[in-house]
Amino acid sequence: MSTYANENTQQHILGHPIGLFVLFFTEMWERFSYYGMRALLILFLVAKIGEGGWEWTRPEAYALYGWYVMLVYFMPLLGGWLADHKWGHVKTVVVGASIITLGHASMAVSDLQIGMNLKFVFYLGLFFIVLGTGLFKPNMSSIVGKMYPPDSEKKDGAYTIFYMGVNAGAFIGTLLVGWIGEHFSWTWGFGLAGIFMFFGLLQFYFARSVFGKAASEPKPKEINLTPEERE
Repeated sequence: MSTYANENTQQHILGHPIGLFVLFFTEMWERFSYYGMRALLILFLVAKIGEGGWEWTRPEAYALYGWYVMLVYFMPLLGGWLADHKWGHVKTVVVGASIITLGHASMAVSDLQIGMNLKFVFYLGLFFIVLGTGLFKPNMSSIVGKMYPPDSEKKDGAYTIFYMGVNAGAFIGTLLVGWIGEHFSWTWGFGLAGIFMFFGLLQFYFARSVFGKAASEPKPKEINLTPEERE
């Protein structure tokens, strides 16, 4: 069985299979939501209570931020294992993107002024984003590689295009989400990050068939044969 999606069976744009551009936009919206929320997080934590923030000190805010970022970069170990052994890359990305969307929604709801202490919901939202990002992030890059033969000369160019989406999403998200949150409301800022993550989830889900079996199934289990069975 082929270990990569047959790029010759897909429509092409700029010499690359259309699946690459599905990944480009999905990754762009996820990075928009991730870096947008990161830009907003410390601003929200240190803002005065009268401005809707929590009025933390900067050291307290940076401590939470540091733990959050550390866990985000640790959690992909789980995402890679689940994709390889249980779900495959595509399903793991869908589950991860869904959890990220739920996380942003939780953070947006936590800022609503409804006479309740919703700090727990805020922390829950952060946890969902950490978990979802861990499932999502490593598998997007893996799917890019699965669309090309191992010795394909196009693979380097494909990763260049893919990481252009990463940079575009990070740049736009940092500017827009931070500005919306600071000038309108924290709820709108956190909510906007979630809305664009949801867009990315939808377009990936409905286009997932273009990635082929190699990206949709976990690795086949290795069978250890005895010397007699190998003969």
